Amino acid sequence: MNRRHVLQGLASVAALSLFSGCSRAVDPVTTAGAAGPAVVSLDHPDSFWRSKVSPAAFEVLFEDGTELAGSSPLDKEWREGTFICAACYLPLFLSEFKFDSGTGWPSFTQPIAGHMGISTDYKLILPRTEYHCARCGGHQGHIFEDGPPPRRERWCNNGVALNFVPQGEPLPALRG
Repeated sequence: MNRRHVLQGLASVAALSLFSGCSRAVDPVTTAGAAGPAVVSLDHPDSFWRSKVSPAAFEVLFEDGTELAGSSPLDKEWREGTFICAACYLPLFLSEFKFDSGTGWPSFTQPIAGHMGISTDYKLILPRTEYHCARCGGHQGHIFEDGPPPRRERWCNNGVALNFVPQGEPLPALRG
């Protein structure tokens, strides 16, 4: 393969990423063979959420940003409870599936069945699996194949895109 073919291939991938971006088309993810209850997707423009979350959360959730590693207190949250979407309050992860990945972001081995959607992200040229809240479409993070056994999945989440509800406290009503 000559240099021109390599450069043309890279240019094609870059162009594809400009046109495909990170769609919020949500393919529900089921886990451990269990199908969760159907989640009704909201059809609000991103601007609907601007007044409902912090500017940092808005940037991550609806502008596909990434918070700095180590910046979220949720990375060190080890109490029993539920991690919910910071925008619409859909429960996304149970604390029993959280682990310390050493990356500086809250990481989980699996989400609550049916509460996530996935898409392909080409921002770094190579494709990555990105996941979103199945209800509001808010960007949460990326899935990597370097997690603990048996699933070997690391659902690497932006902490600012989550809220934590300790076990025993009521979950807030879904918002949106």
